[in-house]
Amino acid sequence: MMAKTSPANRLVIALAQIGCTVGDIAGNAARVRAARAQAAAFGADLVLFSELFLAGYTPEDLVLKPAFQEACRAALEDLARETADGGPALLVGLPWAEDDAVYNAVALLDHGRIEAVRFKVDLPNYGVFDEKRVFRSGPLPGPIAFRGVRLGVPICEDIWSEEVVECLAETGAEILLVPNGSPYWRGKNDERVNVAVARVRESGLPMIYLNQVGGQDELVFDGASFALNGDCSLSAQLPAFVETICKTVWERQDGEWICIEAPRVTTPEGDEADYAACVLGLRDYVHKNNFPGVVMGMSGGIDSALCAALAVDALGPSRVHCIMLPYRFTSDESLADAQQCSKALGVRYDTLSIAPVAEGLEAVLKPLFADRPRDTTEENLQSRARGTLLMSVSNKFGSMLVTTGNKSEMSVGYATIYGDMNGGFNPIKDLYKLQVFRLAALRNRWKPAGALGPDGIVIPENIITKPQTAELRENQKDQDSLPPYEVLDDILECLVEREMRVSEIVTRGHDIEVVKKVERLLYIAEYKRRQAAPGVKVTKKNFGRDRRYPIVNRFRDSGEAAKAPDASIAPKKVIGGAERFEE
Repeated sequence: MMAKTSPANRLVIALAQIGCTVGDIAGNAARVRAARAQAAAFGADLVLFSELFLAGYTPEDLVLKPAFQEACRAALEDLARETADGGPALLVGLPWAEDDAVYNAVALLDHGRIEAVRFKVDLPNYGVFDEKRVFRSGPLPGPIAFRGVRLGVPICEDIWSEEVVECLAETGAEILLVPNGSPYWRGKNDERVNVAVARVRESGLPMIYLNQVGGQDELVFDGASFALNGDCSLSAQLPAFVETICKTVWERQDGEWICIEAPRVTTPEGDEADYAACVLGLRDYVHKNNFPGVVMGMSGGIDSALCAALAVDALGPSRVHCIMLPYRFTSDESLADAQQCSKALGVRYDTLSIAPVAEGLEAVLKPLFADRPRDTTEENLQSRARGTLLMSVSNKFGSMLVTTGNKSEMSVGYATIYGDMNGGFNPIKDLYKLQVFRLAALRNRWKPAGALGPDGIVIPENIITKPQTAELRENQKDQDSLPPYEVLDDILECLVEREMRVSEIVTRGHDIEVVKKVERLLYIAEYKRRQAAPGVKVTKKNFGRDRRYPIVNRFRDSGEAAKAPDASIAPKKVIGGAERFEE
């Protein structure tokens, strides 16, 4: 008979808020080992890692490959054997293959073995998440016995409804440890805390919410992990957008676990958080794809200036190459602004005239175009000449081309496919134009922790205040063909983020014909967005996995007020998917 484990009265839990890389199983396992060694130095009993850490999150369809599943399991077993040294135990996430299914799992490693495994129950299938495609839902879990403490380990989405935590509380859990892969969007941390508070209030159990940090494709995981005592008081707050391995000390007092030692820091919010997310997303995309640096077009406009600042903060000035590509419509003001911004950022700056390329293309096409007047075709040739030259520099030197279109322009198709849309990644893809202005002004008075760029003003004031123009023809201004950005951005946010009716948007004070025009432009530009480079997600609904609209789409909102359904021809009642007929 096994001896009964005595209840523990003190527990040191290390929180490994660190990044992982999808598919880099050996590298992720090495990070587990390094974190364990650091945690051992401050006497940790247990180290908690984020969701699916060994695989990297989100692995998407990669988890369906048997070879990938086997490699994750082998790495986990190696880590388990190493815990025979008596050091800290590990709670590590991985895809777990069993009974012809794959589960989103977390495993407790201690005493040289895999002591317990728990599966995620609630699989998110909305927005950027598609877990029901690749994972099977697990059964409701019970707590894990660990050194005299009963740990409840709900995984990420499992705490967004009551059932899993309720089951853990009823079966004797004493502390909730929640590994998460929760991506950033504006205001997300408030949502997380509200959900956590609701589960703590219902269960009476303290909770550690441990989140991943780092960029993965378009997603940025911001960390910002925290802990709550059983009375819902905040007992720990880790930094956002920064890796850290920290110590939390828990004691049993009057039968309840209380956190008596943990860091508590202030995290950035609003525009500061969005800026930090863009920096981290770009940095990790470049690093994880092994690019030596980036190259980008520097036009003298606000979008390219902000992208250059983000790139320098992410990578440092020596890894950023800015190129001005002037033509006869480029103003002296733009030339001066581009040069001044590049100098302030400390980057390499070159000038390449596109005249030979653009005029050569026009000459080749002249026999076909005959006597047709100049129009946007020739304007697009300028953009495509710039895109080709920038891609050539990227190919020759290996640097990734940063593309610089903002969400306002991408929404309505004011970007040239195979031209200024060329590139490998777009750090401002999910920023509307007005926010581009705000972040540029913000960066001149502040920079995030860990940024590698210079202090002070890095974007000349004239770039922020001058009228916006693509400079593709004489005296061109953005407002010649678009409503003011104050109007455009509000309409777009209503259409994209809120899915509002045209009639509802009109009640906000907008002209109905302007709203209908913007809606039309939004729909017909879908094919361009499908071919756009990936970019950092900062809003609740970005273009891509958050918003999946058909390219062929003839629906247009008439703008008429919504009508109530005709009750005279509706079925009496629909229950459980089958119509109920009354006798």
